[in-house]
Amino acid sequence: MKEKLESYGIEIKNEELLRIALTHSSFSNEHNTKNYERLEFLGDAVLELVTSEYLFLNTNYKEGDMSKIRASYVCEEALDAYAKDIDLKKFILVGHGQKKDVNATIVADVFESVLAVIYLECGLEVVKKFIFDTIIPYIEKKVQFKYDYKSLLQEMVQTDKKSLEYVLVEETGPAHKKTFTIEVHIDGMIYGRGIAGSKKEAEQRAAKDAYQKSSR
Repeated sequence: MKEKLESYGIEIKNEELLRIALTHSSFSNEHNTKNYERLEFLGDAVLELVTSEYLFLNTNYKEGDMSKIRASYVCEEALDAYAKDIDLKKFILVGHGQKKDVNATIVADVFESVLAVIYLECGLEVVKKFIFDTIIPYIEKKVQFKYDYKSLLQEMVQTDKKSLEYVLVEETGPAHKKTFTIEVHIDGMIYGRGIAGSKKEAEQRAAKDAYQKSSR
């Protein structure tokens, strides 16, 4: 992965940090190492900042329209597409039970984690250039991805100053192939429900259910 980033003019000196960004929890549990989850948190924020700034400076869309456009280009499907362009999947470290199921959720998470490493190692301007090289062309070409309903619902709830919570109500199946059922609660009331093979996708489906009901 280090060499791949160098092709974009990015030099990562802290190779251990990059390794952590590429490490799934299934691998870290087997080898007692750190995984990408904390880096993903930071990378998500960096991605949102850069795409938000791009839309603000390069379009005349209203706030709500910018939110919807940004959401569609930071969703799991979109991140998986960007990751394919840089052959990211082959660098991801997963445990034995996960090797046959390196799904779009994992790939999307790792892409955000790599963004965090670039930001920490090289600064905002370098990670911004990388995002402009890998993501902005999709926006400019108006490639269609599905919306990130969690972001849309969060913004809707913030407007009304309501509380939002995702609750895991059921988890079934073997460790390597679990099914998660998530409910989204707004001010303590159930607004949506989602079922999927990952918590992240189940949350998206619950958010979509809630957002569509609230938008009617």
